[in-house]
Amino acid sequence: MTTTETQEAPVKSLNFIEKQIVEDLAAGKNGGRLQTRFPPEPNGYLHIGHAKAIAMDFGVAEKFGGVCNLRMDDTNPQKEDMEYVRAIERDIQWLGYKWGKVCYASDYFQDLWDFAEWCIMNDRAYIDEQSSEEIAAQKGTPTEAGTNSPYRNRPAEESLKLFREMNSGNVEPGKMILRAKIDMASPNMHFRDPIMYRVLNMPHWRTGNKWNAYPMYDFTHGQSDYLEGVTHSICTLEFVPHRELYDLFVTWIKEWKGDEGDIQDNRPRQFEFNKLNLNYTLMSKRNLLILTQENVVNGWDDPRMPTICGIRRRGYTPESMRMFAEKVGVAKREQLIDLQLMEWCVRQDLNERSNRYMVVQDPVKLTITNWEPGKVEWFDAPLNPADPEGPSRKVPFTGEVYIERNDFMEEPPKKYFRLKPDGEVRLKYTYIVKCQEVVKDAEGNIVEIKCTYDPTSKPGAGEWRSVKGTIHWVSTEHAKEVELRLYDKLFTEAQMGQIPEGEDYKNYLNPESLVIGKGYAEPALLEDNSGIAVQFERVGYFFKDPDSTPEKFVFNKTTALKDSFKF
Repeated sequence: MTTTETQEAPVKSLNFIEKQIVEDLAAGKNGGRLQTRFPPEPNGYLHIGHAKAIAMDFGVAEKFGGVCNLRMDDTNPQKEDMEYVRAIERDIQWLGYKWGKVCYASDYFQDLWDFAEWCIMNDRAYIDEQSSEEIAAQKGTPTEAGTNSPYRNRPAEESLKLFREMNSGNVEPGKMILRAKIDMASPNMHFRDPIMYRVLNMPHWRTGNKWNAYPMYDFTHGQSDYLEGVTHSICTLEFVPHRELYDLFVTWIKEWKGDEGDIQDNRPRQFEFNKLNLNYTLMSKRNLLILTQENVVNGWDDPRMPTICGIRRRGYTPESMRMFAEKVGVAKREQLIDLQLMEWCVRQDLNERSNRYMVVQDPVKLTITNWEPGKVEWFDAPLNPADPEGPSRKVPFTGEVYIERNDFMEEPPKKYFRLKPDGEVRLKYTYIVKCQEVVKDAEGNIVEIKCTYDPTSKPGAGEWRSVKGTIHWVSTEHAKEVELRLYDKLFTEAQMGQIPEGEDYKNYLNPESLVIGKGYAEPALLEDNSGIAVQFERVGYFFKDPDSTPEKFVFNKTTALKDSFKF
């Protein structure tokens, strides 16, 4: 997109970050370039909150003709793994976004090390040998200045020698750190001589044994942005206090590189927006890891998990997640989003695109007494009523069918339009039937409903006769048994992020978060290869689980057919 086209964008429809991007492009900052990045740490699987960040980072690049890189923040080899890298790549691709290139913070380890040495020799960093407790005691408070480390003014040559020793493998972790020399009296606590490097003494899964000392996040993020050519570093609100330090380190590295030009026009700039907080949900990789390790759920892709792979397995679509991110929007304050909004989005998408089938979950047999024995009649039924001229499926109809048990009542209330004694309903796509007799077992349970059918009520034949009730069904002869996994919220507490510190989150687990049942499906369901969730008519949306085999089909409930959510 050209600068002129960007200037003509409908500003009223843009969020505050997009408006800033439009202004920067119009002003020619960074040479008129737009480059963003999505920088996850590969220490777990991405969750729904990351989906919002992905939509922002990749979305603005897509919208304004820029590029977004995927950069793995791999500065902590204790917790990171290639399994997570591959999962992150899969999730971004599933959401429908394309990165410019894949980068790693470890790509810049040598640059960061050389930059750190420059900081030491230019009186901007020093080696501190105090314990973490001693350093914390000197930090001060937001209203009280900290005190200088006794090592703060050690000679640069001595700090440089010790810094190189930190990477030798001979220094015990915690014995030395490299700190930036800024201002221990600054009202910004992040300026009070923050840590730049610490000793880990462990190999890195990409760089091997080259490094024993590793950079901290604050010393890695902005410099990586600068070295990579990022123009807009979009973060969540918890990074607001880090922004001044981000800008300072970028200013220093520009000086180290000797780059010319106005720093305000040629640098990455950090902008913050609210992260996604969803009710009835734990939204942190640390907590999600605990759920998997303690077998509360069946892995990262359990459909109850808020991970992207979990909601994908549940049947959510990329289109619905992008719609959700758009509906949630971006703001400068935190919000708690209703889970029902996400369900509304997937329902909107699937209603337009999903194929329809009939499945009975709690069956009772309905016998048509005036049906010719052995006769099978096949009815054409649209796969999607939204496209009546589109493809259809064949539904077999016989003299014995299953209907839902709750579609019949012996003593119904007023305005009950389903089947009742002497009452009529239409069996969807087929005939009108009338209840003649109810058969019960010795305990008084209904085991069979005997009906007659009206041959003249066949759709498309003769004069149409209308009845108030239409119910779904499946032929007992052709029904295919399927396993149904009925998922609900994993937790019973809406604001899981606010439970008292130290309280066990398992106290709020929903015992009904997974109920395994079965259903009886029309045969066409088993031949569906659409790849998206299908609608069980009058019930909800279901997605074929990867656990399915040719002998056993498993369907996960994506969401109910409708709810009460209102904007």
